This record gives sequence, C-alpha cells and structure tokens, in this order.
Amino acid sequence: MVSSPAVDGRCGVGLLSALLLLLSASGCSAMDVLVPSEINALNGTTIKIPCTFTSCYKLDTTKFVMNWTFHETANDTEEMFMAYYKKKGMVALRSDRFGDRVMFAGNLDKNDLSITLSDVQPEDAGIYNCYVRNPPDRIQGQGIINLVVVTELPAPRDSTIAVAIGASVGGALALLILSMVVVKCLRRHRKQELISEEKMEEEGKLEAEGVAEEETKQP
Repeated sequence: MVSSPAVDGRCGVGLLSALLLLLSASGCSAMDVLVPSEINALNGTTIKIPCTFTSCYKLDTTKFVMNWTFHETANDTEEMFMAYYKKKGMVALRSDRFGDRVMFAGNLDKNDLSITLSDVQPEDAGIYNCYVRNPPDRIQGQGIINLVVVTELPAPRDSTIAVAIGASVGGALALLILSMVVVKCLRRHRKQELISEEKMEEEGKLEAEGVAEEETKQP
C-alpha cells in the first residue's frame, strides 16, 4: 500500500514536533546556583551571604526544596541551619553555633535565597552550602561559599598619588603632542614659503630673459 503525500507530511510534522519537545525538555533539566566563591567578613559585624538561582521553571512552593548547611572544613559533617517548609517558608533551625544570628534576607519570588549572619565570630569561618531543588528540574543545584573572618579589613589604596602621577604623565604627553603639531605646522609653513620664493625667483628669471630677448631683436 502506497501512503499519500498528505499522510507522510503529517507524520513528518509530528515527528519533528516530538523531537523539538524532547530537546526542549532536555535543555531544562538543570539549574544554575549563583554564589560568590569567597567572602571576607569583619569580626563582630553583620554580613549578607548571597545565593540566587536560575531555572527553566517557575518556583512551585508545593514542590520547592532548599536548605543551608555549614561545615568548618571539607572533611567535617555538614550542619543544617536553615530550610524551606511548604507552610512556613524559610525557617532558621535550632543551632548551638549560630543561635538566632541567622536570618533569611532573600526573596523567593526573585529566586533569591540569601541570608544574613549577625555578630560574625571567628568560629563562623568555614564552608556554607546553598542547596536548591526546583521540580520539574531533576538535578539539585549547589552553591559553595568560603567565609573568611578577619579582625580588620585591608586598608583601601590611596589613589591620590596614582591620580597625580597619571595627571602629570597625561599633561606631559599632551604638551609633547601639541609641540609636535606646532613644529610640524611651522615646517609645513616654512616649506610653502620656500616654494613660493623659488617660484617667484623662477618667474623673475623668465621675465628677465624675455626682456633681454626683446632688446636683442630691436635694431
């Protein structure tokens, strides 16, 4: 039995649609969790530990899963100190280490899962993990942040000297360029004057030769 062109066309369109749907679904099988790799925190201050994510799917509060964990080194056991609950949202868990110093500072509508840590202590230094699962994304995303606690922040660089040096160099360079332009203009002007003088001399010679020739022709 020979199939008609119309049937073959419909089959081809159907297969193409199925293939595009499969490729689209496979392209949305993962998410990206965006965090800084390292944060410096001044002892005794309040800092924000950011974590955001991108996903092919809108956040569904009935299926969304998220938690924050901490461990001092890569070999230590992770301690969960914040998690998401369907009815309560983001909740800080009981923690002997952090107490009530951790608060949710993000916005779920904007895929922002950031937290704040107040009264930072040297013991807070370590690795913070931001775990995210947003079904139907099949892969759990993870952001890893290394928190470094310092007793004083590095002094900002004094840019006054650098600015002064830059201005001086820039000014000298501008004067040099201006001098070169002036010299070039003077040379061009002098060259034009020499050409004019030579032309005038040549015309004077031709005029004198013409007069002499006329005088020799007269009886």
